[in-house]
Amino acid sequence: MQITYAYKSINKEWKVKNKDMKMKNDKMFSTGNHPIEALLPMLHLQNAGFEFGIATSTGKPVVFEMWAFPNEDENVKANYDELKSSFENPMNLTTFIDSSFDNADDYAVVFVPGGHGAMIGISEDRNVGKILNWAHTNDLFTLSLCQGPGSFLAATLDDQKFIYKGYKMAVFPDAIDKQTPMIGYLPGEMTHRLSEKLKTLGATVINTESDATVCVDRKLTTGASPLASNELGKLATTTLLKELK
Repeated sequence: MQITYAYKSINKEWKVKNKDMKMKNDKMFSTGNHPIEALLPMLHLQNAGFEFGIATSTGKPVVFEMWAFPNEDENVKANYDELKSSFENPMNLTTFIDSSFDNADDYAVVFVPGGHGAMIGISEDRNVGKILNWAHTNDLFTLSLCQGPGSFLAATLDDQKFIYKGYKMAVFPDAIDKQTPMIGYLPGEMTHRLSEKLKTLGATVINTESDATVCVDRKLTTGASPLASNELGKLATTTLLKELK
């Protein structure tokens, strides 16, 4: 999974990776970050003057679900080509924490894109929890969509209070993930339900469909699915530019 951070110079952004997700039946599902969910919001932010930094948990390359790559979209392809070196040679999260936590004023937003890869190990990654709590404490924006909010669970590690308790958010629906094994997309049931877990922690999930729903609640901006990628990018950019005037 990837985390992207955005500077204020204007501005910068971070992203996170994993590849194989274990199902309830012990079968493995090869996945990663969804390219549209990552690249389309980043394109809007880039056009507004933001710069990006890319990080993964281990410093290994970002894994994209390339079957979903929008080859017909020249703007997204150009954005990918420009950032390809950063995707292939990301910073690791420990290095980012050590080098950047004392410079929060240089940053604008932490972005965790979706894809089922965002649910592999990231919720148990203490560095992810540190970064989300750092962003929250320093009044930075956090941006995520689809399964990306699985990262939010890391903010509760070591008995920490859930920083998004009482927040509204859009998340990929559990009902859709329950259906995907029946159509052959997932090779089995997932080990946990993301929306259900976030609700038990005190979040309000506002969508029930895998649609273009987007939501802003304080400094948290979220989207429901790949269909929300464009609207999420526009909403995040408008919100950030208004805040950073």
